[in-house]
Amino acid sequence: MAERLSARQAIALVGDDFHELAHPARESEPDGPLGWEGYDASRARAAERTGEQESVVCGTARVEGTRAVLIAFEFGFLGGSLGRRTGDRLEAAYAHAREHRLPVVPLVATGGSRMQEGMLALTQLQRVARQSALTRAAGLPQIAVVRDPTTGGGWATLGAGADVILALPGAQVGFAGSRVRPADADPAAYRAEAQMAAGSVDAVVRPEELRATLGLWLRLLSRPSTAAVAPPRALSTAEPATGSGSPTGSAAGLRTTGLPATGLPATGLPATGWDAVRRARSPERPRAERYLDSCFTRRVALRGDRCGGTDDGMLCGFGELDGGTVAYAAQTGTATRPAGYRTATRLIRLADRLGIPVLTLVDTPGAANDAEAERQGAGAAIAELFGAVAAARTPITTLVIGEGGSGGALALAAPGNTWATPDSYFSVIAPELAAAILKRPPDQAPATAEQLRIRPQDLVELGVVRGVVPVLGDPDAA
Repeated sequence: MAERLSARQAIALVGDDFHELAHPARESEPDGPLGWEGYDASRARAAERTGEQESVVCGTARVEGTRAVLIAFEFGFLGGSLGRRTGDRLEAAYAHAREHRLPVVPLVATGGSRMQEGMLALTQLQRVARQSALTRAAGLPQIAVVRDPTTGGGWATLGAGADVILALPGAQVGFAGSRVRPADADPAAYRAEAQMAAGSVDAVVRPEELRATLGLWLRLLSRPSTAAVAPPRALSTAEPATGSGSPTGSAAGLRTTGLPATGLPATGLPATGWDAVRRARSPERPRAERYLDSCFTRRVALRGDRCGGTDDGMLCGFGELDGGTVAYAAQTGTATRPAGYRTATRLIRLADRLGIPVLTLVDTPGAANDAEAERQGAGAAIAELFGAVAAARTPITTLVIGEGGSGGALALAAPGNTWATPDSYFSVIAPELAAAILKRPPDQAPATAEQLRIRPQDLVELGVVRGVVPVLGDPDAA
C-alpha cells in the first residue's frame, strides 16, 4: 500500500503559494437528503479528525512555475467520497480554471460516491463529467495524480477522464474498490503499476519526483510552439544526438535552406528501389529514439491507448523545441499494433485540442497482421488515426525515417506535409509481398521494388512527399 497523504500534504508535495478557492455554501437537511441516521455525526467526526469540512480541498498553486487549479481529495473525510457539497466545490474549481485559463490537476484519493446521500451522490459524477468536458472544450489540460486509493466514480471521472494520468507507486487504482471485488480477484491487477501496463496510466512517479514531473507536464502542455514543425534533418549512422537537430521555422522554409528547387539533396540517394529497401532496413540506420533525442531538449511520454493496450513500437509524447512544445508520434521500425495506432490517435487529438503542433516519424514495415491484431481491432484503430490526422486543425509535419510500409505507415503521415530521409522508402506494399501477389518468384522482389518507384527521389517526383531532407552536418547541404 502506498503512503496515504492528507489533502494538504498532497498539495504541499507538488505546489507552492496555495490559495484556497471560495465554494458555495449549501444548506443541508438533518442527516442529509436521505435522512440517514448518524450522517451528521459522521461528518462532524470526520471534520474534527481531518480539519476539513469536506472530502476535497480546491485552490490554486504554482507547480514548478506554472499556476494551476489543484483539486486534492481528503481520504480521511469519509473515505474521500463524493457528495453534493463535494460536487459544489468541484464545479466551482473547474469554473475558476476556465475563467482564468488555468490547467486542472486533480490529486485523487477516493473510495467513490457517498452512500449516505444515495443517488444524489452518484449523480455528482455527471456534474464532474460535465465540468471536465467544458474544460476540455476550452482547450485547457487536465493532469490527474492518482493516489492511494483511487476507485469507483472518482477514478472513472477525475482520474481516468484526465488527459494525462500520473500515479504514485503501489497506489490502489481501479473502478472496483477492495470491498466489492470478487473474492478471488488478483489484488495486483488493481495497482498503479498494472494500470500502467494496461495502458490506463501514463507513468508511475515516486513522491520525491512528482513535483518535477508534474511541473514539466504542465509547462509543456501550457506552452505550445507557435509555428509548424520543420522536418528534422536526416541523421547519419555516425551522427550523435545533439539535442537540437531541427531547424526553426516552418516546413516550407527548408526548401530555401540547402535544398535545390526539386526538394532533393545533391548526393546520398539510393540508386535503385532495392537499395532504398536495404538502406531503410539496415540495423545501423538511425531510429526514432535518436531523432527524438536530437530534436527535443526535454520530453515526456504519453503511454497507452486507454483501451487496455500499449505498443512499445509507437513512441508518443510532448517535447520542448526552441522554447515551445511540440507533440510527437514516432514508429520504431516494428509492425505497429492496434494499441500503437490508438495511442497516436489519442496524442494527435490532445495536441489538436491544446493547439500544439505535431511531428510524426514514419518507420514501420506495416501494421501488425497476426490474428491477435485483428481481434484487437486493427482496421478500426488505423481508421481512427487516419480520421484524427485528417481532422486535425493543428499543423502536422511528417518525416519518413525508414520503412514506409503501406497503410500502416500512411495513417501516421500528414497529407501535403510529408518529407523523407535518404535512408527511407514508401510503398503501397512491401516489394516481397507485391511479388508474391503478382505470382513472381522471390528473386523478383528487387525488380518489383524498382517498378513500384519507392525511392525517396521517386516519391518527390510522384508528389507523394514534399522533399528529401539533407543530412545533419553535411557541408554540401548548408
